[in-house]
Amino acid sequence: MSMRAVVYKGPKEVAVEEVEEPELQHPNDVLIDITTSCICGSDLHMYEGRTAAEEGIVFGHENMGVVTEVGDGVSTLEEGDRVVAPFNVACGFCQNCENGYTGFCTNVNPGFAGGAYGYVAMGPYKGGQAEKLRIPYADFNALKLPEGDEHEDAFALLADIFPTGWHGTELANLRPGESVAIFGAGPVGLMAAYSAKIKGASEIYSVDRVPSRLELAEEHCDATAINFEEGDPVEQIKDAHGGEVDKGVDAVGYQAIDPETDPGSDAYDPARENPAVVLNQLIQVVRPTGQLGIPGLYVPSDPGAPDEMAAQGRLGIDFGKLFEKGQKLGTGQCNVKSYNRELRDLIIQGRADPSWVVSHRVNLDEAPEMYEAFDKREEGVTKVLLEP
Repeated sequence: MSMRAVVYKGPKEVAVEEVEEPELQHPNDVLIDITTSCICGSDLHMYEGRTAAEEGIVFGHENMGVVTEVGDGVSTLEEGDRVVAPFNVACGFCQNCENGYTGFCTNVNPGFAGGAYGYVAMGPYKGGQAEKLRIPYADFNALKLPEGDEHEDAFALLADIFPTGWHGTELANLRPGESVAIFGAGPVGLMAAYSAKIKGASEIYSVDRVPSRLELAEEHCDATAINFEEGDPVEQIKDAHGGEVDKGVDAVGYQAIDPETDPGSDAYDPARENPAVVLNQLIQVVRPTGQLGIPGLYVPSDPGAPDEMAAQGRLGIDFGKLFEKGQKLGTGQCNVKSYNRELRDLIIQGRADPSWVVSHRVNLDEAPEMYEAFDKREEGVTKVLLEP
C-alpha cells in the first residue's frame, strides 16, 4: 500500500510523492491517520541543503491525527483516539527519559542522544508530512486530545513550537515580573514571547526584521517590537527599558543575520549570516547574573557556513564578557513531554490559544510552494499547517 508524502529531493526541492505506508513494527507502536502536520523552521535547514540530509527523507516532525491501528502491547490508546506526538521520539525508560530529558533519549537513535520524526541524523523514523505515521513507544509518545476537531490548529502546535517557545523561557529561568529580550519572531520566537506573557513577564522585547512578525508579537504577546534593520537592537532595547534586561532568549540559531551587514533587499540573504551574532547581543543586553535560554538550533557542522570555523560548529562567542557578567545559559532542544500536557490543558480551558501564529492551512499537495515561501521568509508567512 502507498500513500502521499513530502519527500526531500535535494537543495531547495521537495515533492509530494507516493511512498510506502507505515506498518506496526513493535507491540508498542500505533499508526495514525494524519489530520494536521506542520512545516517547521528547522525543516528549512534540510530544505536549503544545510545538513547531511539525503534525498528521499520524508519530512515532518510536528504531527497529529487519529489512531487507526494499535499494537498488542499498547495499553492506554485505542482506535479512534485523537493524539498529538511530540517531535521527540523517546523510549520512556532510559536515564534521560526518566529524568524528563526526552529530547536526549539514548535508546531510540543509537550513537546519538535524541530521536525525531523525519529529520536527518535523528533516527529511522519517517516524517508525518504524509497521510499516515507510525508512533513508536506510543503509550509514552502520544498525547491524548479531546475528541472532535476543536482547537485543531492550537493542538497541532503542541508537537513542537509552543513547547519549544516555553522551553526557551524555562532555559532562561524566566520568573513573573522579570523583563526579557527574545531574539527572533518566527514561530518559536513568537511562542517564546507568548509564553513569557502567560508567565507574567513585566516587559517583553521581540527582535526581528519582518514587520508582520513584529506586529504579531505586539498584538498577541504585548511585546515591544525591535526591528534590527533600524539600528543596533541592543541599544534599542537598553533605551526602551532603561538598561539591561533580566533574561534573554535566542529563538534564531545559527542562521542569524548580522544587523551590521547591508540589506541588499527585503529578501532573506544567507550572505548576511553571522552565526554568533545573536548570542553576543544577548550577552550584551542581559544584566549581570542574568540567564540566557537558547532553544535556537546550533549544529556541530554546517556545509553552508560563512567561514571555516562556523562550518565546524565553532563560533566566536564573547565568552569573556559572559564570564565577567556571571551569566548562566541553558541550551538544547525541547523536551516536549515536560510541557505538552499542561499546555494542552491551558488550551482546553481557554487560558492559552497559540493558533494566532498560524498563517496558512493548506492541502499536502501545496507543500512545495509553501516551503519556497516560508524559506524566503515572505511577509505574512509565519506558520504553515498541512492536511492530507
